[in-house]
Parts: sequence; structure tokens; C-alpha cells
Amino acid sequence: MNYILFDDNRKKLLPFTYTRPVSEIRCGILTITEKWNHHLNTKVSFLTEDYLQAKYPMVQSELMMYINGSIFPTAKLIAAIHLLEEGELLYHQTKEKVIAFKSHQKVDLGAFDLHHFHQINHVEDFDAIEHIWDIFTLNDKAIKEDFAKLTDGRASQLLDDTNRHIGNQLFIEEGAKVQGAILNSSTGPIYIGKNAEIMEGSVVRGPLALCEGSQLKMASKIYGATTIGPHCRVGGEVSNSVLFGYSNKGHDGFLGNSVLGEWCNLGADTNVSNLKNNYAEVKIWNYEKGGFKNTGLQFCGLMMGDHSKSGINTMFNTATLVGVSANVYGGGFPRNFIPSYAWGGADKWITFRTNKAFEVAEKMMERRNAPFTEIDKAIMEYVFEETSKYRNF
Repeated sequence: MNYILFDDNRKKLLPFTYTRPVSEIRCGILTITEKWNHHLNTKVSFLTEDYLQAKYPMVQSELMMYINGSIFPTAKLIAAIHLLEEGELLYHQTKEKVIAFKSHQKVDLGAFDLHHFHQINHVEDFDAIEHIWDIFTLNDKAIKEDFAKLTDGRASQLLDDTNRHIGNQLFIEEGAKVQGAILNSSTGPIYIGKNAEIMEGSVVRGPLALCEGSQLKMASKIYGATTIGPHCRVGGEVSNSVLFGYSNKGHDGFLGNSVLGEWCNLGADTNVSNLKNNYAEVKIWNYEKGGFKNTGLQFCGLMMGDHSKSGINTMFNTATLVGVSANVYGGGFPRNFIPSYAWGGADKWITFRTNKAFEVAEKMMERRNAPFTEIDKAIMEYVFEETSKYRNF
């Protein structure tokens, strides 16, 4: 069967979905795409925005199974999806959510009408990314589920005797290095990916996912549930946060209840507030609403889109949202909605032009041996134009 993950809740999940399909969001050890690949034992493709399809193509065939890309797979969901016939649609009434449907036609999501399908109700519960803060609030459960799936029937590499380990939920992939660290997996599993490294003096409290090629620098303090995606560099203090991949927080400073996209960099001693002084419920910018939206949370930190950066000693207020390719620096607290391609801080903002932004992206990606392609440039150009309405400096 040809499986295709389609976007859902895309506007609610900006700025992260400016540069990727919904299913490419990482929560737990794996992205949602990787979760479906693992459960289905195949590779899925994508139905997303037109400007993203060149990088994330859709594979067409005579018969296609479309699956909601915001949903985490479960065994019961997989079983229900496999029972669908052509023209049938799986629907969850309580969540008011299309789960999957089977069709021989390419679907236009903008004109999608579920009444064209025979509806089958699904009553079993499941998790889905509905809002950007779900990425860190669901991360504890997601790490535990991914850990169980990825390590089932496999043997971990041995832990060096220079370390101290408390608990019994530790898995170390081939090529990983851990020396002189304190690891506590009694509070949740600790997964150390292929060729990852935990340097001496680091203290880790699970759940933690340290993905392939990533590094915890000396004397890091990591609280669960935290995911550090592939090829990141992380130091200082981190709590209940998700870094998608290829991003750096290499120095001291606090990051809590936060999400960083790819190719982000937090300068030394960047600090993030994740709790208001009056302990009130926090609001965060919502692109769908065009204003600030209640989260229902007391703790919420920084949400930063791909390719954005902060200078040394930057301070972010509680529940700050930063778009794509922004550069934030200077004294004082900057505003708590920073548009894409904004350059500046509390005192002044200007537009970060794409030619300069591309130079930075290309240099950073070269350091990880990743090309900045013409397709990447086209996506970034589109985002620049799409977000111009927010840059009223």
C-alpha cells in the first residue's frame, strides 16, 4: 500500500510548519514521519503545501492511503487503517478529526469534503500535535513509547565504568561515548543515539532522547522530558524541551518548556523564562488567530523556528515565539512575538534580507556537511514573502 501523510493543524503549528510538513515535527525520539515508517515497515510520502512538495514529495499510485500527519500511530490505529476500503474514511467524532482515508485520486486539502467518503467511526484514543506546546507536553509519553519500540529485543552497548547510573532504562547505540556522567533513568528512559556523546560532569535525569551524532557538553544539567535531535550541541541547563536537530545551545544558560527547530543557535548565557512572576496562565502568539492565545499552561518558554539565532546574554520572556531566520540580540527583553526575518532586539528591529540570511544558513549547514540547496532557498524565499505582513518595523 502507498501511504501518504497529509498536513493537519498546519496554521496552529507555525512557525515550525513554515519549513516542513506537520509529520516532520519531532516529539519523543522520532519524528511523526519516522514513527509511521517504523510502525508500517515502509517509507511514507507527503501531501503538504505546494512550495514544500519539491523537498517533501508525494508518491502517487493507483490506490493511496492518506493518513493524518499530526497523529501518533498506535497498534489499534494501524489495525483500523488496514481495514479501510477504497472510498472509506476513518474519523474520530470526539476529536472531530479525520484519521485516514483510502482513495485512488490525488486530494486537494483546501477543498477536502469528508462527506464524499463513507465514514467509519474510531473510538479508541490517540495522541496528536494540535498546538505547538503539545510538542513538549507530549514529549514524556512519546519518549517512553519510542524507547520501547526502538529497543525491543535489542541489546544496549555497555556503559563505561567511569559513569554512575541509577535505574534500569538505559539504551546506548553503537559508537556512542559516555564518560564521567551521572545518569538517572529511574524517572524515565535514557536513549543515547548512534555516535552521540555525553561529556564528563554531565547530570541527566530521564526521560531523555539524545539522538544520532548529538553532544552534551561538559557539566550539562538535563531534566526530562527532553529530546535533543540529531547533530545538536547542548550545554548548560535544559528542562522539558525539544530540539528538532542540527541546533546548538552550546553554553551556560537555561532553556525550559521550549521547542527549537533546525539550524538554530542560542548564544552563550541565553536564558529563557518559562514561568511568569505572578504564576498566571501563559499566552503565546498564534498565527491562525492572528494574536495571542491562551495555552492553559503555567510553564511555557521559547518557540523558535528554523535558522533563528540569539546573541550572547539574550533574555527571552515567558512564552516567546520566534519565527524563521530571525536574529535576536541586545540588552533587555525583546518582544514576545518576533517575526520571521527580524533582526534586532528590545531597542530596534530591521528586516533581515534573504541574501544575508542565506549566507548565514549556508555557512552553518556546511559545518554539519549539509548542503543549502536551491530547493531550500526557494522555501526560505517563500517564507520571507509570506511573513512580510508581520514585519511592521
